[in-house]
Amino acid sequence: MTPVLELKDAAVRYRGAAADVVRDVSLAVEAGESLALVGESGAGKTTLLRLLLGLARPTAGTVRFDGADLKPRDREQMRRFRRSVQCVFQDPYSSLDPSRKVGAIVAEPLRSLGLATRATAAPEVAAALERVGLQADAVDRYPHEFSGGQRQRIAIARATVCDPRVLLADEPVSALDVTTRVKVVDLLAELKEERGLTMVMVSHDLSVVASLCERTAVLERGRVVEQGATSQVLGEPAHPYTRRLIESVPRLPI
Repeated sequence: MTPVLELKDAAVRYRGAAADVVRDVSLAVEAGESLALVGESGAGKTTLLRLLLGLARPTAGTVRFDGADLKPRDREQMRRFRRSVQCVFQDPYSSLDPSRKVGAIVAEPLRSLGLATRATAAPEVAAALERVGLQADAVDRYPHEFSGGQRQRIAIARATVCDPRVLLADEPVSALDVTTRVKVVDLLAELKEERGLTMVMVSHDLSVVASLCERTAVLERGRVVEQGATSQVLGEPAHPYTRRLIESVPRLPI
């Protein structure tokens, strides 16, 4: 089966940098599966997510979408890519335009992709908000009128309104309190199950990874040092760095 998204020997070096931020990274994401990218801050997780989103170009290696090299200048391919791949960002407070009503925010992917007009987007926006547990009257309110958890639900509605195949999530619950975090994790799991979403998630929270992702890739200083089934990687880690990550998780004294 051809992976939906794939990195092959990918490397990224930012302009003026003396070394690669990520190097020799090969990952494949199959349709319907979920992959977690874990590692310490600065390990290269968000850079890999930017590659998979088409927001950064590799300085070596390739990014592939449905088996073909991703070409930002190919308008037809990028249109299909943008329809298929959407993202939920880390901070629900800064990822939503405070000057726009929620209805316009959620409808933006439909309009930008030419899937609906302002007049025809309303039913799909209402359905997307209902899926994430928000009332229909949310469309006429502004982001500041909602809690952090509700804002992240709005962000998830925006990302899923155009029925994407892949959802990329950059620390989607790290800015939320513990109780709200659990609810949003449950929502993501439900959407994945009901809509058959393929998911790639960056997270420091290994409990979230264990709950949502079948596969995990561990990054250290820009390189993947271990990857495989999450139960294996977190339950019986083979690499010393992975073991250190797991041992660093705070535990309550018994």
